[in-house]
Amino acid sequence: MTQRLSGVLLVEDDEGDALLVRECLRDAGLADDDLIWCRTVADGVDALVEKPSCVLLDLGLPDAEGLSALHTVVAEVTTTPVIVLTGRHDRTGVEAVAAGAQDYLIKDDLTPELLDRTIRYAVQRRQTQLTEVQLREERLLAAENSRLERGLLPKPLLRTGFVSCASHYRPGRARAVLGGDFYDVVELPDGRVRAVIGDVMGHGPDEAALGVHLRVAWRSLVLAGVPDDEILVALSRLLEAESPGGIFVTVCDVAIDRDLGATIQVAGHPPPMLCADGAAAYLEVAFGPPIGIRDEVPPAGWPVTRTTLQTGSALLLYTDGLLDAFRQVDSLTSVGLDELLEIACGALGEDGSLDDLLASIVAQAPIRAVDDTALVVLRVDDPGAGRTA
Repeated sequence: MTQRLSGVLLVEDDEGDALLVRECLRDAGLADDDLIWCRTVADGVDALVEKPSCVLLDLGLPDAEGLSALHTVVAEVTTTPVIVLTGRHDRTGVEAVAAGAQDYLIKDDLTPELLDRTIRYAVQRRQTQLTEVQLREERLLAAENSRLERGLLPKPLLRTGFVSCASHYRPGRARAVLGGDFYDVVELPDGRVRAVIGDVMGHGPDEAALGVHLRVAWRSLVLAGVPDDEILVALSRLLEAESPGGIFVTVCDVAIDRDLGATIQVAGHPPPMLCADGAAAYLEVAFGPPIGIRDEVPPAGWPVTRTTLQTGSALLLYTDGLLDAFRQVDSLTSVGLDELLEIACGALGEDGSLDDLLASIVAQAPIRAVDDTALVVLRVDDPGAGRTA
């Protein structure tokens, strides 16, 4: 069924021509109440607030010369098609289309069928153009986001086969590239592997930018040889300088030595999970306050937990977005720790790569968390890899 015309704005100063157009539109099925008639460009621009589906524009108006009326209307509307009415059998109509009109009609040739078909085609063409522009913008945005992601998400800096790692990252905001969560993994010249995972309070663009600052600062401090027990102190000072508004950040900082000794510093972050011999358990760690909380920086720095790993064991670092995905929504006490541990134990029994392990854990989450989610797994493969005699 052909849809009835609706919402046409006619800008025409000649009453006889306006009557002709009105009669043609009435015969084409347009109700009289759906036609807005203005005599000047200025009145026509004011009438655009009614959001007509199409504008019929005469070029010979009292307050416009040549194509100036068209330029004025096209500058005011980006989604509404404009059809030029002209009494001339010359290039005026072609020039109008080149200047932004969807089509043109010669008044002497007007018929209800021609006017109806021209309006419908103009509306459809304009909608198609807008859709193409939107799709092109979406493709450009996707390409830009991909470049940002490649540039801002870290690439693990592992030189040998001592430790292998895999990661998963998903921002909480729709169509975002980054959230407030951050992570990084670096192998130092002395063979030690350093890793960090953190969670900036909130998950907007400001928090994402702050997360990038902290991750880059952490890598810079580590590569510069700053002592491990001074890293979180330095990050705390940076956070205070970058965000004086009181935002806090939870962090888990890990160092794995070649003798398989591991030191862990936790600043208000969920405890790492140790996976070994087909079983998984949360490490018992000493907790310090999140960084960024004024007057709560420990005098001696954040407490250090030491443990020993074994070849083939894996250390799972994560942010609380993952816990939210495993939290039982109908339970008043569940925070997701027990549920995540159970799924991780089951995933360990499956053969596959570290990427498969992470994919299995994420896929089994019962709900989709609204918070940012970061997940990193570090597996100790060969303490002698890359060492020289």
